[in-house]
Amino acid sequence: MTGQSTGPSAADAHSDPAERPEDWWVFRGPSDLPAPPPWRHLPAARAAAPRAPYLLERNEISVVNAALHLHRPLLVTGRPGAGKSSLARAVAEELGLGDVLRWSVNSRSTLQDALYRYDAVGRLREASLRRERETPRGSARRPRARHAAAAGDIGQYLRLGPLGSALAADRPRVLLVDELDKADIDLPNDLLVVLEEGEFEIPELARLPEHQQEVQVLLSGSRERVTVHRGVVRCTHFPIVVMTSNGERDFPPAFMRRCVRLDLPEPTGDRLRKIIEHNLGEEAVAAAEDLIEVFHQRAKTQTLATDQLLAAVHLRISGADLSKEELLAAVLHRLDEPLSP
Repeated sequence: MTGQSTGPSAADAHSDPAERPEDWWVFRGPSDLPAPPPWRHLPAARAAAPRAPYLLERNEISVVNAALHLHRPLLVTGRPGAGKSSLARAVAEELGLGDVLRWSVNSRSTLQDALYRYDAVGRLREASLRRERETPRGSARRPRARHAAAAGDIGQYLRLGPLGSALAADRPRVLLVDELDKADIDLPNDLLVVLEEGEFEIPELARLPEHQQEVQVLLSGSRERVTVHRGVVRCTHFPIVVMTSNGERDFPPAFMRRCVRLDLPEPTGDRLRKIIEHNLGEEAVAAAEDLIEVFHQRAKTQTLATDQLLAAVHLRISGADLSKEELLAAVLHRLDEPLSP
């Protein structure tokens, strides 16, 4: 038995002239997709767009500068959607340090994921294919895979991860370690050990013979290569490290001692207005006063993200034919409430 929908479909909306779709409807048949909201631009479009300042109070800017002076990781905490991850991009843009190197952490993340990846299977496969090409037809085959693999360029099968690339770069880079509180309990301290020492070893390179002690390896997210000598990646510039946490767990004192902490506060009504103006313009603020008030009241007892409010305001000013209640139900739902079965 197949399930049947009791609501109208997109095609049904065309059947009755009294129920023609609104101008802002896209899900109604062939139609051009609307432009994304300003904060949802793709990287290429974002790079071409004029840069807007990141909203921080004076005391918060001072904390960021303290981390820069101390060359210590900046641990940023706050509610979801408060702009924790965006701060890393703002620092990189303000200081002209290029793209942010990003490591998104989850419960399965390991330190090696962030340092480097070695494609041993790919290297052995290439060695096997090379042996097949070099062996004349009909001749006896000798087990040379291990020697062929050793003779190949191992650097082709190594790529530094975001942390490894931040350490190996010949200039300061910004590294975003996103949602560190989701990591295994030992990962934060392991991460700080590498950052304190400013170097790490790649065993696959350290074992190479003397005549292969300099190897070119790829950096994360680019075709740029760096030279690794004797299997050790050693930084010449401490990276600027921004780590974010949603407060899902506590970190050990040894970890906290080595960080500069920035707590992004709960947004006040004035700050919410500045955020809306910053992303959607002055006119959007006047059209959003009732939504701001609802968001501010709900946020006292519910987990909400600031970008949910932005989404509701964007829909309203873009002509969405939704009542206030429909807007709230669609995008301003609480994030700490389990889904109904």
